[in-house]
Amino acid sequence: MRQLSVACVVGARPNFIKIGPILSELRSRPRFTASLIHTGQHYSPEMSASIFEDLGLPAPDLNLEVGGGSITTQTAEIMLRIERVFLERRPDLLLVVGDVNSTLAAALVAVRHRIPVAHVEAGLRSFDRTMPEEINRIVTDSLSDYLFASERAGIRNLLAEGVPEAKIFFTGNVMIDTLLGSRRRAACSDVVERLGLASRGYIVATLHRPSNVDSPETLAPLIGVLRQASRRMPVVFPAHPRTRQRMEAAGIRQDGLLLVPPLGYLDFLRLMDQARLMLTDSGGIQEETTILGVPCLTLRENTERPVTIEQGTNRLVGTDPATIGAAIEETLARDLPASNTPELWDGRAAARIADVLERVMA
Repeated sequence: MRQLSVACVVGARPNFIKIGPILSELRSRPRFTASLIHTGQHYSPEMSASIFEDLGLPAPDLNLEVGGGSITTQTAEIMLRIERVFLERRPDLLLVVGDVNSTLAAALVAVRHRIPVAHVEAGLRSFDRTMPEEINRIVTDSLSDYLFASERAGIRNLLAEGVPEAKIFFTGNVMIDTLLGSRRRAACSDVVERLGLASRGYIVATLHRPSNVDSPETLAPLIGVLRQASRRMPVVFPAHPRTRQRMEAAGIRQDGLLLVPPLGYLDFLRLMDQARLMLTDSGGIQEETTILGVPCLTLRENTERPVTIEQGTNRLVGTDPATIGAAIEETLARDLPASNTPELWDGRAAARIADVLERVMA
């Protein structure tokens, strides 16, 4: 029986969290040979290298070392470098996860060279095309041969866009595979104590989306809300490098916040797990807090992960400072919410993905 070669392409921190269980599952099955290709889209140690150590990921088989730049520059450079890899290796399948530039770039090149594409986390839609991630999601899904949905809303979206049902597979959320598999090790982190915090006695905030951080007129009021919340309880703010740069360039006041560098996965998981409240514009954190049972206020007007609102702990509050401030007070005044585990968020998503690939690629 011929082995099937799968090229798993990742380039940004959220994708590393998702790819680990899939890579491990594929490599445990004799039918597959799986290679890990790191585009180098995230290139600082805090945002990339430490994740391999935290998650026990093997070193990438290739690192394209693309680095930063504009969306167009980065996407084009990834395409140029990964084309050479595909021409040399001719994988039987490209597997991509999420919605970052690396995902789109690799899919475009694979289709050009008639390499089938599998997209993990397919069908998520914010219905906001000003978000670069939304364009990446839509285009990648339109190119893919196998679409693995993490929640039923993704299936509905794909069917509404005319994707044949035979291409769509409901397999659950691989990010939750990683969370459940890492929770015991994360419990050994001393990050809460190291920062002088008490369990359920602090708020964690993250901001990184361009719509929130690129304009001082938007970012300054959001930071102001965080500073105001810090009068209630400590606010830990692991600042994305780009966010910190924007704050410093605009002279935005940071006093009152516990500003820390980006944290490793295990430290951040422990910090979330013990928090009283999360404030974020991240998609993945909406999912993780749903499983952790931590209240989450999402500082956006939309979410591509509606199950986190329907069954989880997430609430959309937009970016109006008064609305956010009121939501913080309301949340802190209530007990911790009960959270239902969304369907198939059970730690077995990677196994279901591998089962499907074994069947459809036979």
